[in-house]
Amino acid sequence: MQISARSDYAIRAALELASHYPELAKVENIAAEQELPRKFLESILGQLRRAGLVETRRGCSGGYLLRRPPAQIYLGEIIRAVDGPLAEVRGLRPHETEYDGVATHLPDLWVAVRSSLRSVLDTVSLQQLLSGNFPAKVRRLNEIEDAWLPR
Repeated sequence: MQISARSDYAIRAALELASHYPELAKVENIAAEQELPRKFLESILGQLRRAGLVETRRGCSGGYLLRRPPAQIYLGEIIRAVDGPLAEVRGLRPHETEYDGVATHLPDLWVAVRSSLRSVLDTVSLQQLLSGNFPAKVRRLNEIEDAWLPR
């Protein structure tokens, strides 16, 4: 899985909002803290707003804030808001793929891959990511002997 810059920036921006919750955060401060391009960040925050994860307040004392507490917003929601489904195969959802012959069982694998992504991204909240207090199954995945090795 390749994690796009858009998803990476969206999660980092959401973490900034989570660290200020329930106070407002200004886009220029988020951009500066995370070293993100402001225009790209504004576009991302707009997507998060349309997805119902973030709200905005106008005016000189305005800014952005999370619509729910950080413990109730999961990373999978953020990624879907800015990049769409967690897993696609040639533009199809894994369960929509169909193959003949020797590749007949490939959809089963694609669905399993999507499920494994969900098992991490839909169980880790912004609050857990801020604190580093991940669910046990996520901690176990990090402790696998070769987890940190590039392949």
